[in-house]
Amino acid sequence: MDRLDHYRRLFTYDDWANREVLKSMKSQGQKLTGSAAQPLRLLAHVIGAEWLWLQRLGAPAGQMAVWPELGREECETQLDLLSVAWERYLEASSDEHLGHTVAYVNSKGEPWSSRVEDILEHVVIHAAYHRGQIAAEARKAGMTPAYTDFIHAARTKAIP
Repeated sequence: MDRLDHYRRLFTYDDWANREVLKSMKSQGQKLTGSAAQPLRLLAHVIGAEWLWLQRLGAPAGQMAVWPELGREECETQLDLLSVAWERYLEASSDEHLGHTVAYVNSKGEPWSSRVEDILEHVVIHAAYHRGQIAAEARKAGMTPAYTDFIHAARTKAIP
């Protein structure tokens, strides 16, 4: 497996896991208010952050706050759009491109630069971190969280 295939696989996992979280939220049938609203808020943040990183990478991406207010249906729409955007970005990339450095300004206004491959790893790890928070918050709210472990996705063939 070459490096680009590795990232395609990771982003396939990321998309699957985000959709599993959303599917779990939808199946609960509960109104997402009070403490039950936190899982949806965190998923919306994952979506907003992924759009931001796509912009920083120079890909065509819609403008969205890093902490947007999105409902379940809006999350689903945005996940559909993100899936296509990441697929297009990775299809247009090359192994050489993964080593390029991207300059950007973070949310605190600080200038930084990072390699493309480090940004891609960060996006997937960042989302997994927040999915862990979503699971914990869902349990606190009396909901059953989605099972989004990478190994589960691999064993069930949700990812190649």
